[in-house]
Amino acid sequence: MTSEEQLKADQQYMAKALAEAEEAAKVGEIPIGAIVVCKGRIISRAHNLTETLNDVTAHAEMQAITAAANTLGGKYLTECTLYVTVEPCVMCAGAIGWAQIPRIVFGAYDEKRGYRRYAPLAMHPKAEVVGGVLEEECARLMTDFFKNKR
Repeated sequence: MTSEEQLKADQQYMAKALAEAEEAAKVGEIPIGAIVVCKGRIISRAHNLTETLNDVTAHAEMQAITAAANTLGGKYLTECTLYVTVEPCVMCAGAIGWAQIPRIVFGAYDEKRGYRRYAPLAMHPKAEVVGGVLEEECARLMTDFFKNKR
């Protein structure tokens, strides 16, 4: 796959993650969405459920990883790509690393809580991390959500 084809595929999958984030916003959850793709097929979709479940660990990435592992029947997601609308936090980066996800694509950077600031080595050492895919759309969703909250 050429880099242009990869970017187009990343944007298409990120649009699916954005749809999940929009679903989260509709129910009052912080609008972060995630999907896991394996061999060109979406195997899990998720969004934040921290309010719904009263669980601080119910981030979109955690939900997507659990669902993907259940779908594949194993804890390692070594042939998968995770798409998430916002840079993962330290907790999620750790889980992504333990799941051995080789490729992570995120939309908006999170300068306050993102893993890059606090634990830049949390991902698997061979993981490819791509940031800024549909960044404006992902960031706008977060900004609008918090603007309406305050």
